[in-house]
Amino acid sequence: MSGSPVLGDLVRPGMTVAVADGSGSPRALYAELSETAARHGDLRLILGWMPYPEPGLDPAPFADARTVMSGWGLRGPVDRGLVRSVVCRLSAVPALLAGPLRPDLLLASLVRHDGGLYLGAEVSWMRGLIESGVPVAAVVSTAAPHADAGPPLPQAAVTVLAEVDDPVREVPTAVPTETDDRIAAHVAALVPQGARVQVGPGRLGAAMLAALRTPVFVDSGLLPDAVVDLDERGLLLGTPVATFLAGTSRLHAWAHRRRVLHPIEFTHDPGRLSNGTPLIALNTAVEIDTSGQVNAEGTAHAVVGGVGGHPDYAAAAARSPNGLSIVAVATAHRGVSTLVTRLARPVTTGAHDVDVVVTERGAADLRGLSRAERSRAVVELWNGDVRETDPV
Repeated sequence: MSGSPVLGDLVRPGMTVAVADGSGSPRALYAELSETAARHGDLRLILGWMPYPEPGLDPAPFADARTVMSGWGLRGPVDRGLVRSVVCRLSAVPALLAGPLRPDLLLASLVRHDGGLYLGAEVSWMRGLIESGVPVAAVVSTAAPHADAGPPLPQAAVTVLAEVDDPVREVPTAVPTETDDRIAAHVAALVPQGARVQVGPGRLGAAMLAALRTPVFVDSGLLPDAVVDLDERGLLLGTPVATFLAGTSRLHAWAHRRRVLHPIEFTHDPGRLSNGTPLIALNTAVEIDTSGQVNAEGTAHAVVGGVGGHPDYAAAAARSPNGLSIVAVATAHRGVSTLVTRLARPVTTGAHDVDVVVTERGAADLRGLSRAERSRAVVELWNGDVRETDPV
């Protein structure tokens, strides 16, 4: 490299630019990217999971903006129509980015370790893009953890634009409620010693890990703070497998120099997940219908998230010998039943990939049941409190 490159030098008219997702997304490049898009007028933008709104990144100047994972931070732009949410499970994202959504340039935040460059607080779909030849415009963070389990990135593919000391975004978890704790206790009773456990983000996911009383492996998409607690209680077996760090500085410090983060091609591979040690998938839902179908994406009026890894882990656990696909949900949210006659949004995970439904009242084992029997078991778990919903 000669001189001091800037992002504008690397962007050409008509390019598709991908921005690395996760808590370590390259925020230092957002403003210049938005300004560059405004100058060109024909750039396309690809986004992934963003845990927080990022006002510095303006999708409006782009000719087209899409996200492969509509997370919490993109609710506003998605609702306003500035970003289109692509319908795609996480395991299929690498194929999508290798095909119709392949970017011409990736913006990422990297870390240095032993003279090499690595991804920091997330690996996600980025490593696969880089190794396939997509050039990278990067900032090197001196504050991000080094948790990438892979080899050094090919430095010839990387143009370093700046060095920054911005810490990665913290993703704190709210304190679990009494209802969360009751649900978690029922879930914990279903987890055998030595199983691999996948857990979703948020309050209930933290409660479920906290309720475990037997040693387990963690094999999950997101790695939350509760994994550190599990380790401190002597209940964490081996090194966790994940693709994102989704916690606070406590998790970041714990994960630093641990080889915990892998590409989605590995973490969400259904063949790997369903073979070997039994997989217990612990997922939540916004609502469930009387046939056992799950909506994890939002209400009739608001997007909560995207498809994500919910169907990946549920399907893998359902086919894992001695594994379980568990969906845990409170029977009501703000006084309104979460069991409905028809989901407010399209199905995220099909009923055939749900083995057990758990609420604060107990568990309904649906394995081996007919559709009519499954429906009766689910309705009984809610004590018959089914919310009638209008056909979409």
